[in-house]
Amino acid sequence: MKLMIIVTHLLGSGHLSRALTLGRCFAQEGHAVRILSGGLPAPHLDTTGVQFLQMPPLGSDGTNFTDLLDDKGIVANHDYMSSRRDMLVDALRADPPDVIITELFPFGRRSLKDEFQHLLSAAHNLSPKPLVFASIRDILAPPSKPRKAEFAAEVLDRFYDGVLVHSDPEITPLGISWPVTDALEQRLSYTGFVAPGPPNDHPQALGQGEILVSAGGGSVGDGIFETCIKAAILRPDLQWRILVGGGDADVRIKAFKAIAPANVILNAARSDFRQMLRHATASVSMCGYNTALDVLQTQVPAVFIPFDAGGEVEQTLRAKALAALPRIQVVLSDVLTPNALIAALNVVSKDHTNETPRFGFDGARRTVQIVEQKLAAR
Repeated sequence: MKLMIIVTHLLGSGHLSRALTLGRCFAQEGHAVRILSGGLPAPHLDTTGVQFLQMPPLGSDGTNFTDLLDDKGIVANHDYMSSRRDMLVDALRADPPDVIITELFPFGRRSLKDEFQHLLSAAHNLSPKPLVFASIRDILAPPSKPRKAEFAAEVLDRFYDGVLVHSDPEITPLGISWPVTDALEQRLSYTGFVAPGPPNDHPQALGQGEILVSAGGGSVGDGIFETCIKAAILRPDLQWRILVGGGDADVRIKAFKAIAPANVILNAARSDFRQMLRHATASVSMCGYNTALDVLQTQVPAVFIPFDAGGEVEQTLRAKALAALPRIQVVLSDVLTPNALIAALNVVSKDHTNETPRFGFDGARRTVQIVEQKLAAR
């Protein structure tokens, strides 16, 4: 099978991380995988086994995802957007795939609908036509207007063969965050959660005795980092390690070091993060899909501070669902203070419940099986 995955991450790198996890799993089963990434480069992510193509990158200047910035940080113009669209279609025609997977679209990324629809139309005209699937996480940003759900339904009906939902319907059915009609229900295939294999211990036991702080691949978590630095001043007996993501991480790390006490280590985001979680005293993070799974897999005590700027509710819904589990606390951003963070860390550090994870993390393998079966049955 030849597979083409299209993904554009605009704030953090979670969408790309999940697409790469899927791609590696397909590659391990002997399939040829191309991933076209339209977000900013994320060199800390693992591209082993896949052909990785970087499109002219886009980022967002905020949380409404309407002002898209080019590689120079200015609003992308028509020519820039056209170059992305042309690269997608050219890649499709140069080596037509058997299967196409679009990450999030058409449930999101409506600001990129022009390039997606050009790609889908070109694929629709191929002979034979590739199978087309949408790939979505457990919880979506609920549509703010009925028209957004109607748009997704229309695009799905015209171009798509199915929707791969990377969750467990017993825990987070799609209906929690998106209106599921009878027609949409028929298209859904629940895969279970998509996560890499469980991490091994870190060879140098990095993270041992530390509070490990992370906030994705961009600057949206800087407020969390600043709060942690202030908390570290209040608790000099605790060792903190802050992992700063994004292309400007070095500049931001320098600024944070200027205000950080001696019990704070500042690093750029690193590929051994999941191994470090195995040894950490606690984790402090937002509650994106991938980070939440990292916490569940490693069973590290965790404080989630869900991203909720710009009316975003996805992470808050996820965090509140997970708060029922042992050793997890949630602090919402509007009540986040150094003292509130320390109080939450005290709670999770005193909870010695040892519960075996009951969630399935083999969603990538199950995705491969579903796609293989549908391709064989066409």
